[in-house]
Amino acid sequence: MEQLLEILNGINPGIDYETETKLIDGGLLDSFSILSLIPELEEAFDVEITPGEMIPTNFNSADAIWNMINRLQED
Repeated sequence: MEQLLEILNGINPGIDYETETKLIDGGLLDSFSILSLIPELEEAFDVEITPGEMIPTNFNSADAIWNMINRLQED
């Protein structure tokens, strides 16, 4: 999770990723941020994030992103 928080802060600093639950719905991460974030996550965690995974539910919080990563690593 620490590595995920570092990546998120590198993409868009100044957000409290540990408590924020509306990163997408609240407009804190825009489409450009997500397009920058996905390759970082894929490389750092050795996962493939398919278009079907690119839904707001998976990116609204650091916990949601972390859960998606863990699920993809199990597949």
